[in-house]
Amino acid sequence: MELRHLRYFVAVAEAENVTRAAQRLHVSQPGLSRQVRDLEDELGFALLRRTAKAVSLTEAGRTFLVEARAVLQRADEAVKAARAVAVGGCGELHVGYAPSPTVRLLPPTLRAFQAALPAVRVKLHDLNTEEMLDGLRRGRLQLAFLVKPTRAMLRGLHFEPLERDVLRLAVPPVHPWARLRSVSLEQAAAQPFVGLTRKDYPEYHKLFDDLFARTKARPRIVEEHEGATSLIAAVEAGGGVALVPRSLACSTGGRLKFLPLSPAPAPLVIGAVWAGAALAPAAELLLKCARTVAVQGN
Repeated sequence: MELRHLRYFVAVAEAENVTRAAQRLHVSQPGLSRQVRDLEDELGFALLRRTAKAVSLTEAGRTFLVEARAVLQRADEAVKAARAVAVGGCGELHVGYAPSPTVRLLPPTLRAFQAALPAVRVKLHDLNTEEMLDGLRRGRLQLAFLVKPTRAMLRGLHFEPLERDVLRLAVPPVHPWARLRSVSLEQAAAQPFVGLTRKDYPEYHKLFDDLFARTKARPRIVEEHEGATSLIAAVEAGGGVALVPRSLACSTGGRLKFLPLSPAPAPLVIGAVWAGAALAPAAELLLKCARTVAVQGN
């Protein structure tokens, strides 16, 4: 008895028709009928009652169907477990990420990875940029998804760009500008800004400073926050406007308005960072899934 005999029998039993089962399996009808009869001959009893138009299970067939499904499921699980060991072993893959910039990239990437390698659990770590880079250098993280850090911050690490995100000016819905189609950099520079902490997000402040370097007015950051959640709340409460990636809209619903800036700033580059010459097999598979998602989204 071989696994294909079980698969053929299960297909016929579920379809209750040899022709439909053959079409589903992409095999010939006579060949499928012969394989099921060979199985019955080996077992020594009938599994199916056959008529001109349909088949039905015997009492023995109903019992055998339950066990055949269990055997096939166990075989599939064995293949998946062996594949997990072959490409990186069981256990956990520790991944750092920046929640807001990766909100479109990460969920489908994780779904694709878990479908391909269910025995490996991805443990996500919501960290600031410095913490992620330090975790990679110390081996606590195998991979990180974030906005591209500065060249100095990336020293000794590898960065691969995956997607780009447009910058927007976030304002509360009651702001006088909420209905505008766009805002100039000169106009925006005169507003009080809410931003991320300079200590934890130095690349955010470099981007901010570079963007407004040519404006006459120099914008002030009146509040600094440790993450996007509190930044969103501060803007919503009227504490100031904020320079944010457009993907942040996925997390805010109607709480904020996101206005294009004129002239349009260079987009944020979002990608993967890792340490060492090469990734471990499981981390390489996760990065491969991210590449596929990024291509599909562009």
